[in-house]
Amino acid sequence: IGKATHYFPHVRAAVIKLKAPLAVGDTVKIKGHTTDFIQKVTSMQIDLVSIQSAKKGDEIGLLVDSRVRQNDSVIKV
Repeated sequence: IGKATHYFPHVRAAVIKLKAPLAVGDTVKIKGHTTDFIQKVTSMQIDLVSIQSAKKGDEIGLLVDSRVRQNDSVIKV
């Protein structure tokens, strides 16, 4: 449903460019060369404002459990 474009290690958040809708409560898998984990979406933001859902084309900040790298794939499971 999207790709990671940036990662902020100090707040453990990834910037995700969405190709499909995503909502708090959904479960996503983040996969890349050295990244592979599944987590529930607990917090999303657009321009530092918390949101419950995002649509295709949005660029969101997503709280993540582990390090994410640029171009990692985000898949809804």
